[in-house]
Amino acid sequence: MKELFTTPKETWLRAMFTNFRNPVFLRWQAVINLLIFLSCIAMALETVEPFATEKKGFISVIEIIAVAFFSIDYLGNLYFAQDRIRYIFSFWGLIDLFSIIPSYLMLFDFTALRSAKVFRLLRVIRVLRVLKIARMALQQMSVHGAKGNPIVTNLRIYLIALFSVMMISSTLMYHFEGNLYSKEVMEAGQAQLDQQLAANPDSKSLPESDKKFVPIDPIGGQPIPVDKHFFTSIPASMWWCIVTLTTTGYGDMYPTGTLGRIIAGITMLLGLVLFGILMNIVGKTLMVLLFGEQNDDSESSHTQESMIKSMLAMGLINGTQYDELLSLPEEEFKRRIRHGL
Repeated sequence: MKELFTTPKETWLRAMFTNFRNPVFLRWQAVINLLIFLSCIAMALETVEPFATEKKGFISVIEIIAVAFFSIDYLGNLYFAQDRIRYIFSFWGLIDLFSIIPSYLMLFDFTALRSAKVFRLLRVIRVLRVLKIARMALQQMSVHGAKGNPIVTNLRIYLIALFSVMMISSTLMYHFEGNLYSKEVMEAGQAQLDQQLAANPDSKSLPESDKKFVPIDPIGGQPIPVDKHFFTSIPASMWWCIVTLTTTGYGDMYPTGTLGRIIAGITMLLGLVLFGILMNIVGKTLMVLLFGEQNDDSESSHTQESMIKSMLAMGLINGTQYDELLSLPEEEFKRRIRHGL
């Protein structure tokens, strides 16, 4: 009988990139997932001074190791893909590619360009690789069906979504809002202002406050005073993001630039969505634990047709296999899924 997920000639290398039931695949993905989290943490810490300067070598080692493993993962997925062109332009293929390209551009000394900050910003796409963990959770749910615990799976997916939103929002806020008053911008602005004052003989009579550079929001045109310089690092922006996601409003930190306020508005809306999802998960958990209600989600949401559609959407089967599985009796379908045949 034709096997669905594996072949007799399947090697451990192919299984590492294609067979989500194989322990080799699970171990490889565990390493990749760990490096995703470590690289995100390192990306955040490199914006914190003086830690970034003192631990520059350590952060660089994490970046090099992460990019090396991400590159191997991308090349492995590309090599073993059934349709390589389709994989390259697929959502996951583009995420895998753009998560490593900025690091290679920076490695080739493109940091001398003014667009180097764009390369650093593009690394936030790497956070989207975390969503692959949610994809794996859905894969396991599709395989185990009623034997799995949907509450645990939903909670894992929720935490992954929360981490992704917090990391992306904080990074964008730091780059778009914090860069308005970054150290480089402040020094360059002050130097230009000093030149203008030196060329103006009447500048000596100006008050000291007028001799200090004040950044201007390029879109709104409003000055940003020193006491409003909140987003000086990604970890500092994370505090703002946590408060915004949980309270749907501003706390002790708030953006003053136009782009920052746009990011803040989107973050608030995402906070409402995440809060609604969390309440749904908590409500179901309490109903099961306190009132003994049976969890019927595993039976209602994992019917044969819905499971096959999910497997097709996640690329686990092709169109021929979809039609074949859809025509199977329920017991035969369960046996095929249970044994991976």
